[in-house]
Amino acid sequence: MNKKKGRVFSGARPTGRQHLGNYLGAIKNYVDLQKDYDCVYCIVDLHALTTVEDTLNLKQNTNEMVLDWLAAGVNPEETIVFVQSHVPEVTELHTILSMVTPLGKLTDLPTFKEKVRMQPENVNYGLVGYPVLMTADIVLYKADVVPVGIDQAPHLEFAREIVRSFNHRFNTKVLIEPQMKNTVIPKVLGIDGKEKMGKSLNNHIELAATAEETKARVLDMVTDPARIKRTDPGNPDICNVFTMHKIFSPQADIDMVNVECRRAGIGCVECKTLYAKNLNQELKPFREKRSELASKKSLVDEILQDGSNRARKIAQKTMQEVREAVQLP
Repeated sequence: MNKKKGRVFSGARPTGRQHLGNYLGAIKNYVDLQKDYDCVYCIVDLHALTTVEDTLNLKQNTNEMVLDWLAAGVNPEETIVFVQSHVPEVTELHTILSMVTPLGKLTDLPTFKEKVRMQPENVNYGLVGYPVLMTADIVLYKADVVPVGIDQAPHLEFAREIVRSFNHRFNTKVLIEPQMKNTVIPKVLGIDGKEKMGKSLNNHIELAATAEETKARVLDMVTDPARIKRTDPGNPDICNVFTMHKIFSPQADIDMVNVECRRAGIGCVECKTLYAKNLNQELKPFREKRSELASKKSLVDEILQDGSNRARKIAQKTMQEVREAVQLP
């Protein structure tokens, strides 16, 4: 058995059923990392409270997301899968870390300013302290590595600064400075061909959709805007459908589309129908496994309970060390 390289931590907000963008941007990486690392994957429900208008679907969204993770290949027997709020030590560590975090730095972060622009009527305390809670998430479980895209690098660097401040203030090495593992996170465009795939824009294709639903969404995809008529030659290089062909279709189909589109040998409807067929074929094992998992009514709850128990053992040990370092009575 291969010796693991260290511990990975990653968290995701409970957004419900996952789409192709989630899979290519995060879930696929979650599955691959299990080969070389001890992985801790967290559904960060407390983080979600900073932006949600209501919490009516929080539990359902969590369950749906976990089902997608499991069906994609996240292995709960090896990997710790749990809900953030089920390990209350994270809020204690968040409070302690907030004492060594300058307020000015928090309010200067570009992500905070962006959120303020997006929700000016809801600039809450949790939104300001979001990076501190994120840091607590990571260091509570003694994570060596955090997978992030280039755009998220400043978040992790700020977490490292907080760790250095804590260790310096209390003359300790209790907290580990997490290392960044750069991941190539493709920008998956939605069916509109313009914006990043997301539920808020309703331009997404869910992994767990039926074959018929998937085909309908694919047929709505925007193709080469310059190709008006069936007889017009197209340019696959600027077509989002061709981009997705290159991910989900066999090489023979990719080569065929690349040639025939350019000389109007096939139309956009034919191209999209072929992509839908290949996508459904690729997702068939995932959907079958997900359906099987979903039929076991208490499975997700049991996995999350086991995950929180295992996570809490790590968290309690860390917090004992933190309290001793701070010399709390």
